[in-house]
Amino acid sequence: MQPSSFYLPAEWAKQQAVQLTWPHADTDWCDILDEVTLCYIRMARAISQRENLIIVTPHPHDIQLLLEDALDAEQMKRTKIVEFPTDDTWARDHAFITLLLNKEGKARFLDYRFNGWGQKFAASQDNQICRRMWQQAESIGLHGEYVNRLDFVLEGGSIESDGMGTILTTSECLLAPNRNEPLTQKQIEERLLNDFGAKRILWLDHGYLAGDDTDSHIDTLARLCPNDTIAYVQCTDPNDEHYRELQLMEQQLASFRTLSGEPYRLIPLPMAHPEFDAEGHRLPATYANFLIINGAVLMPTYGHAELDALAARQLKTAFPEHEIVPLDCRILIEQHGSLHCCTMQFPQTRD
Repeated sequence: MQPSSFYLPAEWAKQQAVQLTWPHADTDWCDILDEVTLCYIRMARAISQRENLIIVTPHPHDIQLLLEDALDAEQMKRTKIVEFPTDDTWARDHAFITLLLNKEGKARFLDYRFNGWGQKFAASQDNQICRRMWQQAESIGLHGEYVNRLDFVLEGGSIESDGMGTILTTSECLLAPNRNEPLTQKQIEERLLNDFGAKRILWLDHGYLAGDDTDSHIDTLARLCPNDTIAYVQCTDPNDEHYRELQLMEQQLASFRTLSGEPYRLIPLPMAHPEFDAEGHRLPATYANFLIINGAVLMPTYGHAELDALAARQLKTAFPEHEIVPLDCRILIEQHGSLHCCTMQFPQTRD
């Protein structure tokens, strides 16, 4: 099959909206619902200051009242709340992956199957969110073509695009059990190249975070940035359990070349200070899980001022034209995610 004229834009392309799937008492957030709700309010405030916000929730009236107290009138005008049942909150992995048509800016909304990161967690309701959204597409403001890709498991956090034909991913995730067996790496690559109209896939074979349930999503480890740049998690402590794998990841990133044959500009992000749950298990804190929105980069922080400030300086190097906005995300790692995992962007169309 010939590559499509549609392409997967970079996350720093102009955006129409960001989707949040809101936590509620029937999710795993139930014991810390008040704390995580405050974090989601901070995210909603930062996003709606700059662009449209779509909130998915089974309790729209409650969220409407909550946000009316937290957002100003202009922000509320930019916020659309839609009512759907949900299993969890990780919009990055159950939301549409949106393609754009070259030059024309028309949208194609790809609905992949979400199965709870290889059937680890319940996902039947989250797997239906895209189809339910499409039934209300006009009122939500989605204009384009719905494309059924439910024969293939793919999470948005597992892929990165530079908008010019390069996809960055990890073999650990895309080849993980209970996703797309018995497809081989070559078959998966051919499928994604065709679906995204891409030119190539860079497969990262090393790197992981303790406590990560996603089988090493790329958005926890290394992120494509403007001007042939990759921001990535660097570990310099030989006593840290991540040291060897992240050193090997760094070496592989250094071996990658751009489409023009040049090495990427690599910007290391500090390894976040170790955080642990009540049972002593390490949580997947990472500065790589930042969110790019119009004019800003929302950066997760973890309550360690020196490391937080260093990560912000490094991200400013990668995104010199964006404001770096720190958001305390310590509560999010309690459920093994962070900022980028909670959100999905919709690129700006010309409709």
